[in-house]
Amino acid sequence: MEKKATSNETQLLASTKDVSGCNEGADCRENGLLIRNPKSALRLVEDGNKVHPSQGDKEEAAPIKNGYSGVQSSGPCNGMGGVEDAQCTAPAATTTTTTTTSTTCGAEGQQQLMELEDRETWSKKIDFLLSVIGYAVDLGNVWRFPYICYQNGGGAFLIPYTIMAIFGGIPLFYMELALGQYHRNGCISIWRKICPIFKGIGFAICIIDLYVASYYNTIMAWAFYYLVSSFTAELPWTSCTNAWNTGNCTNYFSKDNVSWTMYSISPAEEFYTRQVLQVHRSNGLDDLGGISWQLTLCLLLIFTIVYFSIWKGVKTSGKVVWVTATFPYIILFILLVRGATLPGAWRGVLYYLKPDWQKLLATEVWVDAAAQIFFSLGPGFGVLLAYASYNKFHNNCYQDALVTSTVNCLTSFVSGFVIFTVLGYMAEMRNEDVSEVAKDTGPSLLFITYAEAIANMPASTFFAIIFFLMLLTLGLDSTFAGLEGVITGVLDEFPHVWSKRRELFVLGLIIICFLGSLATLTFGGAYVVKLFEEYATGPAVLTVVFLEAVAVAWFYGITQFCNDVKEMLGFAPGWYWRICWVAISPIFLLFVTCSFLSNPPELRLFDYNYPYWTTVLGYCIGTSSVICIPIYMVYRLVVTPGTLKERILKSITPETATEIPIGDIRMNAV
Repeated sequence: MEKKATSNETQLLASTKDVSGCNEGADCRENGLLIRNPKSALRLVEDGNKVHPSQGDKEEAAPIKNGYSGVQSSGPCNGMGGVEDAQCTAPAATTTTTTTTSTTCGAEGQQQLMELEDRETWSKKIDFLLSVIGYAVDLGNVWRFPYICYQNGGGAFLIPYTIMAIFGGIPLFYMELALGQYHRNGCISIWRKICPIFKGIGFAICIIDLYVASYYNTIMAWAFYYLVSSFTAELPWTSCTNAWNTGNCTNYFSKDNVSWTMYSISPAEEFYTRQVLQVHRSNGLDDLGGISWQLTLCLLLIFTIVYFSIWKGVKTSGKVVWVTATFPYIILFILLVRGATLPGAWRGVLYYLKPDWQKLLATEVWVDAAAQIFFSLGPGFGVLLAYASYNKFHNNCYQDALVTSTVNCLTSFVSGFVIFTVLGYMAEMRNEDVSEVAKDTGPSLLFITYAEAIANMPASTFFAIIFFLMLLTLGLDSTFAGLEGVITGVLDEFPHVWSKRRELFVLGLIIICFLGSLATLTFGGAYVVKLFEEYATGPAVLTVVFLEAVAVAWFYGITQFCNDVKEMLGFAPGWYWRICWVAISPIFLLFVTCSFLSNPPELRLFDYNYPYWTTVLGYCIGTSSVICIPIYMVYRLVVTPGTLKERILKSITPETATEIPIGDIRMNAV
């Protein structure tokens, strides 16, 4: 079979017919289907136009220029996987090269082809972009970045933040998108095609995602509680006459002359701590108290929304994010305009951006910048791998990485103005310095300080409703993404069990996440959320992505990875990307991880100081996910036959080829 190929290496190789025709005795030339054959007798390699046939191979073959082996019938199938004498032909997309290939027919080939063709893709490119943006832009952009920024030198902090984004965050973001799109697998099974001994990374990612789901959605339950409470003429956190208020409640926004003392507590703080969280009914982590039925109902409704948004796959979740990913930007713009018109807003903006150049000499500022950009972009949670695996093969993931990471960073920066214009207004009303008003961090910044400011604006009910709706939508698409990382990983690893039972698996996963969240729904649940937020994800995710970067750049090979990217995009990554992947990004991750481990955070929430044993518990929780990596490495070396050297070599060599679509043909990367 000979035919001259065009000079365009990406020209489509023909055909759309089903493989069943092959089993019915029809000519294979009409199918034009290339499918994976793990026992293929032919390997085509690009090393000086040599062909390396395996034992028993009787056919002649010439190499395909792009380094991939085609798998196609050299004759009609007899229905039993055999091949008759007639020849089948297909054009090869290489320059002046001819190819003879073999095929997989019968049940095994049909099953492999079915798995390939059944994988869904995004309905539109914009669905993917909105999903990634919705995942990256979450609650942390609104509360964490503004606080980190003013704490670490204001405008001066933007310098280390930008540097860490350019040399650490964005390269890792791009790497995960490219890996997912090329190999088209979730976080577990993808390692068979990269470096099998690191497959434990995939299991670690799934455990981390489950930990995140167990506390992150509880924060959304708090926001939902606030949203429901906002549908009143007078917001319940504006007065001190409610059943939950104490004698220290001081409403300095009232028309009476009220003095603010060191014992004063705002009505917004008492609503948050005594009505929503009810932390006064808990003595700490060793006595969490009962479960709040109000928060339990809120969380149940949130998980119900999540289930019906993701149960059918990216076809449905890709439509939901049109609302959940775009709505926050509309609200942010409205709140920004409103905040800019408040008295004292300029004080907050000045405090937010006034540079303190001396801060740049402090190591912790650079650590905070690296941690912020890393957790903001979100590599290491399996989400980028999962979302990119549903892309078309030749989608420009390079452009996607730059667009989505830029949007994410700009959103964080603009959110700072939204928050600090209001903090300036609060300082003006209290007649205090902005630093005193801005001492709340994390969720307290949103549920106490910002909620209080909104309550004392004109049209407070309207602004409260849209603000807490914004928090819900920010959290929802991040939850969609985190669970999709687990779902795609498990379904790709066990397709024979779950591929046709996605709805059932998602239901089971949602139930597990809900049950895992029960500890965070107790009266002391806020203490649990804080512990998980600091220890369950931080060092664990950093370790996972560090090992992922090392595995790809040093074991899979930076040259091979860049060739993969070139096969998809038509151009190879430049030296900047290569240097970042090989050296700078791993060093960046190692630097942040070591800084965290050497200086573990001293946890305090409200008036509760976490005892020492909670630090040990936190590290145990974090280690429980990362421990999967060495455990699987040992398991892999034990079950692999051969000498120790042979076992190691087999364990770091990709097991299966990656199917490369060229037109309607799937070709195996070797």
